[in-house]
Amino acid sequence: MNTSTAASPPFVILDRYLQDWLIEDIGRGDRTTQSLFPSGTGQNHAILMVKEDGVVAGLPIAARVFYLLDPCVTFKALAIEGGVYQKGETIAEIQGPFDALLTGERVALNLAMRLSGIATMTRRYVEKIKDLPARLVDTRKTTPGLRVLEKYATQVGGAVNHRMGLDDAVMIKDNHIVAAGGIGAAIAQVRAHIPYPLSIEVETEDLDQVEEALQHQADIIMLDNMPLDLMRSAVQRIRQSNERIKIEASGNVTIETIRAIAETGVDYISSSAPVTRSPWLDLSMRFVKP
Repeated sequence: MNTSTAASPPFVILDRYLQDWLIEDIGRGDRTTQSLFPSGTGQNHAILMVKEDGVVAGLPIAARVFYLLDPCVTFKALAIEGGVYQKGETIAEIQGPFDALLTGERVALNLAMRLSGIATMTRRYVEKIKDLPARLVDTRKTTPGLRVLEKYATQVGGAVNHRMGLDDAVMIKDNHIVAAGGIGAAIAQVRAHIPYPLSIEVETEDLDQVEEALQHQADIIMLDNMPLDLMRSAVQRIRQSNERIKIEASGNVTIETIRAIAETGVDYISSSAPVTRSPWLDLSMRFVKP
C-alpha cells in the first residue's frame, strides 16, 4: 500500500480557515440538529467510508473540524494518509455528541473528499513516471483559500510542492521578460533586489532563451510548451553547460504525455492538472446503530 510522508499543515494556520468554513455552513445555527438534539445531548458512533476506489487524504483535517465543534469528539483514523482504499472500506470511526457530528459532517466531508480527489489524481500522474528520475510538481493554480490544503494533497499523492506563493522563489515568466526587456535584464534587476538565498527560475520557449538563461546563471530553467525534440536538445545543452542547474518542463502535461516528457531527462515536470482536473473522491458518514 502506498503511503505518504506529507506533513499536515499546522492547526495554528488551519484553525482560522476551518472556523470560517464552519461559520459559513452553520450560519445562525443548525436548525435541524438543534431542534432534534439540544447541545450535548446523546452520544453516537459514526463511521467514514469510501464509496469509490481512491487515495485517501485529509483525515486529520476532518478530525479537526469535529474537534473545533466539540473537543469531546473522538476521531479514530483507520486509513493511512496516501493509502489506496476500495469502495466500501471504513476509513475512520467517530464518537461524540449528536450535535457535533451532524453539524460538522458536511464541512469535514467536503474537505476530505476534495483532498482525496486531488491525491488520487496526483497518484495517477506519479505512477506514470515512478521508474524515472523526474518528479511531478504542482503549481499556484489552486482554489483561493484552499492552497495550503490542496498542495498538501498533492504531496500525499506523491508530488513535490512548487513555490507556495510569490515570496517563496523568483520565477521570471514570459510577461516579466517582455516588460524587463529580456532575460538578461530581468535576472540582473532581480538579483539586485532579492534576499539570499532565493533561487531564480526562468521560463524559456526556445534554445536562444535557454542560452540567455545559461549566460546569466539562472538557477532553474523551465522549458515551457516545447516540442519533445526541442526539449531534448535544451536538456542536453543545459547539462553540457552546468549539471547543477535544475530543469523543469511545463505546458501540455497530461496523463498521456507525462512519461514522454520525463524521458527527455528533465528534473521536474510541473502541472496544474492534479488540482484543476481532479474530481472529488466520494466519501460518506454513517451512524452505526447501537
